[in-house]
Amino acid sequence: MATISFADLIKGDKPVLVDFFAEWCAPCKMMKPILEELKQKVGEEAHIIKIDVDRNQPLAASLNIRSIPTLAIFKNGNIVWRKTGVLDADQLSSILGQYK
Repeated sequence: MATISFADLIKGDKPVLVDFFAEWCAPCKMMKPILEELKQKVGEEAHIIKIDVDRNQPLAASLNIRSIPTLAIFKNGNIVWRKTGVLDADQLSSILGQYK
């Protein structure tokens, strides 16, 4: 499978939910099963990716990510929604549904 860059992925018209996290962050660890449940709910309607802010500091800085977990939805290359903290799969599914 070909790798796609972050910039190319977020340019599409399919919403991309990005979980900005760090391995040492306890609330971030809570997001993993939530995102797995969300993927079951939304299927191919949205991309869901995780980005480690410690390994991708320039990207995190360019997007002004200061707290984690920060969740952001990108569409057509722009951030259309952003929130810091843990949300459940139903909340995220509802929010993603607004950007289909």
